[in-house]
Amino acid sequence: MKHFDHLHLSRTDLLAAADEAERELCRRSLAAFAKRAWPVLEPATPLKWGWALDSICAHLEAVSRGEIKRLLMNVPPGSMKSLLTGVIFPAWEWGPLGMQSLRYLATAHKQDLAVRDNMKCRRLIQSEWYQRLWPVALTSDQNAKTKFENSRTGFREAMAFTSMTGSRGDRVILDDPHSVDDANSPAMLEAGILTFREALPSRVNNEDSAIIIIMQRLHEKDVSAVALDLGYEHLCIPMRYEEGRSRHVVGDPDPRTKDGELMFPERFSEKQVRELEKSLGSYASAGQLQQRPAPREGGLFKRSWFQFIHAMPAGSRKRVRAWDLAATKKATGSDPDWTAGVLMSRGDGGDFLIEGCERLRGSPMDVQAAIKSRAVTDGANVTIRLPQDPGQAGKAQAEQMVRDLAGYPVKVERPTGDKATRATPAAAQAEAGNIAILVTGDPARDAWIEPFLDEVTMFPGGAHDDQVDAMADALNELAVKKLTRFDVL
Repeated sequence: MKHFDHLHLSRTDLLAAADEAERELCRRSLAAFAKRAWPVLEPATPLKWGWALDSICAHLEAVSRGEIKRLLMNVPPGSMKSLLTGVIFPAWEWGPLGMQSLRYLATAHKQDLAVRDNMKCRRLIQSEWYQRLWPVALTSDQNAKTKFENSRTGFREAMAFTSMTGSRGDRVILDDPHSVDDANSPAMLEAGILTFREALPSRVNNEDSAIIIIMQRLHEKDVSAVALDLGYEHLCIPMRYEEGRSRHVVGDPDPRTKDGELMFPERFSEKQVRELEKSLGSYASAGQLQQRPAPREGGLFKRSWFQFIHAMPAGSRKRVRAWDLAATKKATGSDPDWTAGVLMSRGDGGDFLIEGCERLRGSPMDVQAAIKSRAVTDGANVTIRLPQDPGQAGKAQAEQMVRDLAGYPVKVERPTGDKATRATPAAAQAEAGNIAILVTGDPARDAWIEPFLDEVTMFPGGAHDDQVDAMADALNELAVKKLTRFDVL
């Protein structure tokens, strides 16, 4: 009997030691706690983890240490942002950190989303695993879907973002304060901003309280824009890497170095991201995935400035196809620049017409072949404008292209000034209503129009500007050069 008791006590001691080791590991790391909490919250789904989740955890840990009191995190959808910030983080502070007196106000653009995470957090805290390691007691008189309390006066309360009244918190968590529809409604967007500016500051307990915003960008004037103006610490992780886009305050920086690298390939494959980008479109992808919202009506250019016509105007017209060159061939997982060639004409009355745009990604030989092929189809009455990069290599490339285009009118110009300055004359003409787009009615021939307008209206904040550069060069060529005219009868 004594031998049996000894074995029993040894096993008990081992289990106790294992629990203590787990407590210590979770106390030191929110990420470690999150990985162990996952099976409780999502028992049927294997966990996929990546560096971006470590970065979110590192910034939330800084909030717990009191190093960050105003935190904005912009991350794409599907990055566990709600679960980490609104569910796992409060349970971690109450349990492993022993901060059970903390009070949380958690909000989202819809009440049911806020309540959903409230229930998940409560379920985690009441789980057998959590209670074995951190026996946090919830009170019976306040244990509802929208609000639950513990025996040490801490609570977690859920509410809709635009209904933030009553309680105060040590942590105020804003999880996607705008819906997509809200962001596209000036009235709803303004209501959200008003709540953020006027109601939110009065919901914190004291100067040590923290406000945490976790959201995808939906509009250039959303809550994130206001938070940045107010000096919030900023974590920004775009779905695809763009140099200079990522932001971090603590922990390791974005480890990616190549344009187009995915944020979370463990969770979203290249194929999935491409399908998502196609579904969202360029405008929504820029905001929700890249955290780079652009004005829907455009920055330097507005969509409504471009007129549409369905037939070539009669009369004499000068025609140019201007090319913007990018010789880098596309690699898997990258998002390099395009080579773009915009065909534009100008009538006797000074009107400009964009007749089409050619785009490709390829090697220098691919680009050279495409320019020659398009010259053949455009005909000898279309002047070809090519850029010359600085240096001897740029000069040699331009000379070779001119030789290859023997028999066609070719102009080579070295770009001067920044891109926005070069595009300003085109913007002025578009705003004046002097630039139209030719619509043929053939879906295949007109497929260039929407990608062109998406890029132009996101300039200069978009990921690419090749078509903008080509359009600007074509217009500048037509505006100041004497070119061959042709007649449309």
